Order: sequence, then structure tokens, then C-alpha cells
Amino acid sequence: MTLQPEPAFNPNPPEMVDPTGPQRLAMRDSFEQVINPELRAQRRNNAEAARIEAGTPHRVEYFHQHDDPYSHLAEQILAILEDRYAIELVRHEIRASGGKNQPEPAKLAAWAKRDAELIAPHYALKGPADWHGKSDAVPEPAILEAGSKRLALLGHYSGAMFYYAGEWFWGVDRLFHLEHWLRDLGLCKDPSAPLICPRPAIDVAGVDATGLTLDFYPSLNSPYTAIIYDRTIAMARECGIRLEHKPVLPMIMRGVPATREKGAYIMFDAKREAEYLGVDFGPVMTPIGEPTRLLYSLLPWASDQGKDIALMSAGLRLAWAEGIALHELQGLRRAVEEAGLDWADAQTWLGTDHWKETTALRQFEMTEELGLWGVPSFRLRGSGGEQDLCVWGQDRLWLIAAEIRRRAGER
Repeated sequence: MTLQPEPAFNPNPPEMVDPTGPQRLAMRDSFEQVINPELRAQRRNNAEAARIEAGTPHRVEYFHQHDDPYSHLAEQILAILEDRYAIELVRHEIRASGGKNQPEPAKLAAWAKRDAELIAPHYALKGPADWHGKSDAVPEPAILEAGSKRLALLGHYSGAMFYYAGEWFWGVDRLFHLEHWLRDLGLCKDPSAPLICPRPAIDVAGVDATGLTLDFYPSLNSPYTAIIYDRTIAMARECGIRLEHKPVLPMIMRGVPATREKGAYIMFDAKREAEYLGVDFGPVMTPIGEPTRLLYSLLPWASDQGKDIALMSAGLRLAWAEGIALHELQGLRRAVEEAGLDWADAQTWLGTDHWKETTALRQFEMTEELGLWGVPSFRLRGSGGEQDLCVWGQDRLWLIAAEIRRRAGER
């Protein structure tokens, strides 16, 4: 039996997996409310005005999950944050939310421990291996209940989160965004002091990585893929690493449960990450469902001409930075032609099933062999029998770059 990239039954509702044209337009408008920088500035101004009127301090709330490795990393910088900024830091204890926002908790816990171990030394923090099996004492149920209710009331679901004036910041990874805002408000007691957790640079300058291989698992309907895709390709070309381009279907199409609450946060976060990276993001027209299937049906044909990367790049840019409707043939045609491909020739491949088994195999490889399920994901291979480095997320490309540099013998 041929492997299929989509499940026979998808737990996500049809309007999420295969929205109609009008539903896509409504989603575009809803995304715009989240990612529009002018609206964000207005919300921040309104929050500050309300704070001044109420006479309350600059209050940052932190949500600590005692069995979450990312919370243990964040906990190590709390005292520094409170000392460096004129804020009131309020700590809440929470339990894991679970449910559709955190599917497959066992896999998530294993991944979080592995990932925290990888990033800790780059932030001069202690990773799980340095905790010697110790963790926080489990807070009293009433304390956990109160903290978890507060988290839900404010509209989030994850541990290691910082909340300030209506915005969320995840652990040490997103702390620099909060720090920049606090500095803009004049709250840094010593403006000459460095950021507590600056994002490491994506740097492979002068590196010859021709002996290494990078497996890259992007998705057309991933905002995080959209903002890091071209940078990943550029990094690979800069250092000469062998790039294995392995597009997979979006999580929603693979049957991974999703919620609108989580989707809204991802869109907001992707926008500020795009601004940090200096790439365009928005307006957005989601390519979920049939547009993804159609573009993927062209990838084998494009690959034969050495243009699958160009086609994926064009599709991502048009959907996520220009708001072009790939569910309309003229939008898909534009992606094909901007990749340097012939639209008339594409008709032979458009809508065929040649892509499905290969995509299903890539998805099995990513989820079952690598233990990853989000996109974009990466696997770095090569160099003297060292264990593969497998990571998930656009905010881990710097870690891939650092490991490429190390394995290639550059410091």
C-alpha cells in the first residue's frame, strides 16, 4: 500500500484544512489585525495610557511550569531581569495545559529537554544535565490552579511565558523582544548594559562545510518557514553544505490538532521575528489545503529542472509577504513563472499524485526517525561519525550555523 501524506481522518475542521475562498479572505483580515505594526503600536500606546491612568507599575507576569525545561532556563534569568529593569515581576506557577495546544505531551517533553540542553550553553545557562535530576518541588494544587487560570484568562497555554501589556514572550528565546520594548519605555536602569539573552547570530562566514549535509524540512503553510526559508538557502550556499530539500505538508494537513488561539499567537510571533530578521511578512493569504497540494504536485517536475527551491521560495513569498491567492490559478501561475518555469509545461504535472509518496516518506522520517513534528525542521549530518543534530524551528537556524562552524573546524 502506498503511503499517503494526509490521514484518512483529519481531526481538524474542514474550514481549517481546506477553507473556501471567502473563508481565506476572512482569515486574511483576521491575520491583519494581529500582524499590522500600526495596530500593534496603537495597542501598546493604549496599554501604557491605561497603566498611567490606573497608577500601576510596569508589571511583567511570568508563568513557571515546574516540569518544563524551558521554564528552568527562564528561571535562571528572573533575578537579572528584575534587577536590570524598573518593573514589578509577578511569578505564577502553572501546570501543563495539554489538549490541542500541546498535543503528544510525551514527545513534547522529550524534545524540550533535548532542545534546552542544546541552547543552554549559548545563553550561559545551566541545561538539564546540570540539574542532576532535580526539579522544583511541585507547588500546591491551589497555587497551580490559580496560575493556570490566570494563564488561560490572558489567552495563552504554555509555560516559560512572560506577559506584559497584552503581549507574550516565550522564555529566553523571545526575551530580547521584551527587553527592547522595556528599553524603549526607558525602563532599563543602565541603558549601556547588554541584553540579558540576545539572539545568537546566524554566522557561517569563512566556513567550508562541503563535507556536511543539511536536511531541510519546510512547509508551504508555515509562517515560520516563510520567514527563514530564503535565509536557510543563502546560508547553505554560503558555506557550501550539501542541502537536501525535503518539503512536508503543514501540520494541520497532517492531522496535528490546532487551535485558533495558538494560531493567533504564532502569527503575532512570526511578524516580530520577521522584523528582527529584516524580512517582509504580510499581507497573508493562507495556502493551506488545495493550493499546497497543487504546488507540491509541481515540485518533482521543478526538481528535475533544478528549480524546486525557487518554486517553494516563490510560493512562500507570494502567500506570506504579498497576500497573493495561490488558491486561484493566476496566483499559482505567478509562482511558477517567478521560479523560472513554464506554465504551459506545468499542466502535465499539475494536480497529479507523483509527489505524495515521497512527501509521506519525508514526513515519516521527520516525525518517527528524528522525533520532530513542527516546521521548519533541520537535520545536520556528517563529520567523523558525530551524532546528527536534529532541531525544530526557525529560531534554531543560528544553532545549526554554530554547529556547522564547529564541525567544519572553524571557531
